[in-house]
Amino acid sequence: MAKKGLHILLSERRINKLRLLAVEKDKTMTQIIEDLIDTLPEPKKSNSTQP
Repeated sequence: MAKKGLHILLSERRINKLRLLAVEKDKTMTQIIEDLIDTLPEPKKSNSTQP
C-alpha cells in the first residue's frame, strides 16, 4: 500500500502527550495515530465524489 503524508497542527500539550504515549507504548507517533484511526467507525457509503 502506498503511503502518503499528512501535515497537522497540534498544540504543544497534545504533541507532548502523543510523544509520551509513544515512548510508553514503545511505538512511533505515527503508529499511535494509525491505531487511533483504526478505532474509528467505517464511513457510510455515499454517492459523493469526494475522497
